[in-house]
Amino acid sequence: MNIENAKAQMRKGILEYCILSILSKNDAYASDIIKELKEAKLIVVEGTLYPLLTRNKNAGLLGYRWEESTQGPPRKYYTITDTGKKILDEMHLSWNELVSAINTINSKKKPKA
Repeated sequence: MNIENAKAQMRKGILEYCILSILSKNDAYASDIIKELKEAKLIVVEGTLYPLLTRNKNAGLLGYRWEESTQGPPRKYYTITDTGKKILDEMHLSWNELVSAINTINSKKKPKA
């Protein structure tokens, strides 16, 4: 088993949850989302983020608006929709159930031989 591949797959599986969670606090520009993910040690590149943002926008979970920038062209700021908030709530419940299940498995004692 390639541990780096396994870790990458685990991170990939929770990115949508993390993106919705970030946007539930504040609207954000893509580079701000990447910065927050990197600060949380969930390294992600633009080539990974933009398809997720587009897919979530097309699914009605995100919206966006353009804002003028003093440092160049206008920026696209993403925002979570009401539908996105409902999905985030469901993802949060699922995450808690998953963490609980893993903790239960990890806490079981090894049977004596």
